[in-house]
Amino acid sequence: MVGSSHEALHRIFQKDPALLTRALQSVLHVPFPEPHEIAALNVDLTEIEPVERRVDTLLRAETDEGTYLLVVESQGKVDDRKRGSWPYYLSYLYEKYRCEPVLIVITQSSATARWASRPIRLGFPGWDSLTVRPLVLGPDNVPVITSERQAERDVPLAVLSAMTHGRGPQAPAILESLASALRTIDPDSAAVFVQFVDSCLADPQAKQMWRDLMTAIQYFWRHPLAEQVREEGREQGLEQGRAEAKAEMILHILEWRGIPVPDAVRDRVSACTELDQLEVWAQRAVHAKDAAELFAED
Repeated sequence: MVGSSHEALHRIFQKDPALLTRALQSVLHVPFPEPHEIAALNVDLTEIEPVERRVDTLLRAETDEGTYLLVVESQGKVDDRKRGSWPYYLSYLYEKYRCEPVLIVITQSSATARWASRPIRLGFPGWDSLTVRPLVLGPDNVPVITSERQAERDVPLAVLSAMTHGRGPQAPAILESLASALRTIDPDSAAVFVQFVDSCLADPQAKQMWRDLMTAIQYFWRHPLAEQVREEGREQGLEQGRAEAKAEMILHILEWRGIPVPDAVRDRVSACTELDQLEVWAQRAVHAKDAAELFAED
């Protein structure tokens, strides 16, 4: 059964097709020609016979060097059945469209990335009838974006970074920088990216931290994920609700990073109602080695 994380990992390229070619060029260092047009195609590869085969995302890229089909597969774990289905996809698509197909696999698992990157060779040793060499995007090559400025320069790539690296010690800084960058783009696109990241965060603490961060962004109060928080905010007042959400976020960041939070720190953060002050503490919480460092420069 296809999960929401699986869907988000490939649908981000439907939302921003140009991100895929940027990833090929800057992350995998593949000299893919710059497309001047990219269009989404039907992902259904089912033939007349009752055998259903479906790719995750299929894009057609028009470049000065020719037309390419970008076949994106979201892969959660090792699945040796792909040794048969991936060559089939590429052969079928070439026969149908007469365009060169390019297979890109995206995964959140380093082990799965290593498995997927191995060439698929069909034939006898020394003479391959068909060789498939997937291009793989995963935790080992997708950049870790923890800088707000870098996230603002390329928000879709920052989203991909959060989706790929949404666990581990760097997750708080990644999510914090992305949350700030989302304020710089249109709310509708930001809301879609919010869903993608939320779907891919398997770590419960990282997911809670992300939702805490999102409640502090004004546009997010229109988003379905914040419905409960929004209702509470209406009762208590938006300003108070945002301050409480920001305070909870700060404490969640510290706890998620394994930093003990004394009662005095918890009480001071929870009692604060100034959003500007809470924002300063939130930024310090991402890098602090001790809870008391939140107030070191106040």
